[in-house]
Amino acid sequence: MPGQLLFQPNPPPDPSLLPDSILDYRVQLNTQGVLSKEELSAIKQFRRAADYIAAAMIFLKDNALVERDITADDIKPRLLGHWGTCPGLALVYAHVNRLICKTGVDALYVVGPGHGAPAILSCLWLENSLGSFYPKYSRDKAGLAALVRSFSSPGGFPSHVNAETPGSIHEGGELGYALGVSFGAVMDKPDLVCVCVIGDGEAETGPTATAWHGYKYLDPAESGAVLPIVHVNGFKISERTIYGTMDDKEITALFTGYGYQVRIVEDLDHIDEDLAASMDWALAEIKKIQHAARSGKPIVKPRWPVLILRTPKGWSGPKELHGEYIEGSFKAHQVPLPEAKTDENERQMLQEWLRSYGPKELFGDNGIPNDAILSLVPKEESKRLGMREEAYKAYTPLDVPEWRQFAVEKGTDQSCMKITGELLDAVVRQNPKAFRIFSPDELVSNKLDAVLRHSGRNFQWDIASRANGGRVIEILSEHTCQGMLQGYTLTGRTGLFPSYEAFLGIVHTMMVQYSKFVKTAREVTWRQPMGSLNYVETSTWARQEHNGFSHQNPSFIGAVLNLKPSCARVYLPPDANCFLSTMAHCLRAKNYVNLMVGSKQPTPVWLSPEEADKHCIAGASVWKFASTDEGMTPDVVLVGIGVEVTFEVIAAAAILRKAIPALRVRVVNVTDLMILGPFGSHPHALSDEGFDSLFTRNKPVIFNYHGYPVELKGLLFGRPNLDRMSIHGYIEEGTTTSPFMMMLLNETSRYHVAAEAVRSAALLNPRVEIDAHKTISSIKHMAQKDKDYIHAHGADPKGTFDVPKFD
Repeated sequence: MPGQLLFQPNPPPDPSLLPDSILDYRVQLNTQGVLSKEELSAIKQFRRAADYIAAAMIFLKDNALVERDITADDIKPRLLGHWGTCPGLALVYAHVNRLICKTGVDALYVVGPGHGAPAILSCLWLENSLGSFYPKYSRDKAGLAALVRSFSSPGGFPSHVNAETPGSIHEGGELGYALGVSFGAVMDKPDLVCVCVIGDGEAETGPTATAWHGYKYLDPAESGAVLPIVHVNGFKISERTIYGTMDDKEITALFTGYGYQVRIVEDLDHIDEDLAASMDWALAEIKKIQHAARSGKPIVKPRWPVLILRTPKGWSGPKELHGEYIEGSFKAHQVPLPEAKTDENERQMLQEWLRSYGPKELFGDNGIPNDAILSLVPKEESKRLGMREEAYKAYTPLDVPEWRQFAVEKGTDQSCMKITGELLDAVVRQNPKAFRIFSPDELVSNKLDAVLRHSGRNFQWDIASRANGGRVIEILSEHTCQGMLQGYTLTGRTGLFPSYEAFLGIVHTMMVQYSKFVKTAREVTWRQPMGSLNYVETSTWARQEHNGFSHQNPSFIGAVLNLKPSCARVYLPPDANCFLSTMAHCLRAKNYVNLMVGSKQPTPVWLSPEEADKHCIAGASVWKFASTDEGMTPDVVLVGIGVEVTFEVIAAAAILRKAIPALRVRVVNVTDLMILGPFGSHPHALSDEGFDSLFTRNKPVIFNYHGYPVELKGLLFGRPNLDRMSIHGYIEEGTTTSPFMMMLLNETSRYHVAAEAVRSAALLNPRVEIDAHKTISSIKHMAQKDKDYIHAHGADPKGTFDVPKFD
């Protein structure tokens, strides 16, 4: 069965077995007289105009106002777009405009069904936001013709909402993130209301399911509000939606349980009155909750409003085609008349459909919307949904304190996370309304809890953290943390997402979608820079020996490496001072996805603050203290990339210094992973001369890398003489064991690196070659003895992680 069998259009849900008394929790309103005759006429005409333009954009390349009969040449060669959601999106847009005109509310419009771009673009054209940013789409006949012709065509707008769309803060391709983004957008914006439409298909996703709890992290005294509107049009691509099969009792029970006040908008014959009354009520409820909180008498567990909008899929479009239902079915999802260019009957249906909206009445002869339509456009340009500065020029740089004041003494053992937490505590204090941490319930575990010293969590349902202005959002949903972080960042602020390394991959595709938005935004001249998306990856595989194999997964590094080079940044600072420097840099950076990987356990501080600063600026350097003759004329180059594996490189160098003094070693640490790619492949990539100065032109190079070896191979591809390079890294070996056994299992231990160094150097240095077999055998024997000790005692041999000595 390729698609759902339908026995009627817009089929109703089967009745549930829940008691009728549940409907007492449903909000009932009097919708009579809510709109004047003039308002109602204006809204209806705005909707007709928007629906007309949306449909025309999907089909037409010429004859935009259908001033003559439509011919095959008027129709685009390839029909792209999603009609089914458009009428509902335009309906909501019209009513948000009414609310702005009536109350002056500051609003953003976030669209979960981002594939409904034709509806949003048509409304942006009607309010002249498109013309303001793109003069070729002026609000007249020529501008309308250009918009209709270029949609989903080369050089025009794509079929999904993206960064080219004025007013957008959400990439509209992958479903599920709109609600989380909306909650993040209104944080620390007390006057902002984000109207968020969630499609009923999108509502089936995991990210949306957890995001419904987002309001429990909104302090109404300091933040704005989200007005969620679940658009239940009943169908996905070829099947009914879950929400479309739920009756009013089930919908009411679900959202009442979440903590919302539920208003169901479904009077199709009077949909504008129904929605207008519902939105008036919703805004009044929001203001009531906010007023109480801002008057010092907050409502405990306030019940925020949610609207459930039931309208047919593809409303006002073709009713039937070839004996199958279109309106009110999945057949309206994308292009309802797919053969309009080649089939005369479908082309005639298209013409009748478009002319049914009355384009002559709506646009006249000059293509300018009539006065009734324009009356629904906010007079103040900055209030228009497509002109909100929060969406395109609101970036506020952080006041980042001087990191050196938190630096620690070289030669001590310190936790990168614990020390960085001190810096973040100062960032919180100096930026009380522009910085937040979004953490999936791991802040204390990850030893960043210094930020709680002068701030707190912002969980409004917990008496311990309610109404305290906390800067930390902790919810055990990586999806919700990511969505909130995106919304917070794209509206001008800066955030941080610390996480266990193994579980950052949960938001892999969300991060990729965000990077696509940023990549496009940088190419749009009218969008100003935005803060970077900042991740801290800790509790890494190297020290997850207690939690076991499930917690050992560094794959998020590769996800960031695959991004557009202009956007991607990956840092693996080797100690606490380097991590401080890196964090301060990332919090100031714009338009990037920054990934910082480090250890929460105490590890050696190799570099002084001054040395750390120079090392981080360079991205890599020779560590002379661990090298033979400060690294001059080496036989082999040992490279550490990551905290624990760098320790193993240093330990290997110490073993070699003692076991085979004839072997000349250069030790290099890389903190900025992106320097390794071929020159020109990334803005940070070293020149050939710079690369050779670190790694020599022709000597063996042994990388000990924190991530998967294949990532480093891909990064290095294009550099000359790759056959001289070998890579050790995480190879999917792990269990509940000891820290050093994790190194042994993944062949990143000092013994593996040292043995590899001897094998490589023996090919070049006869004095190494003559003792190579004996030395390698001794090194392997030491490795086996340590394995035996660990199995016998359940712990690493004493002194395993003592700082190596170079006498």
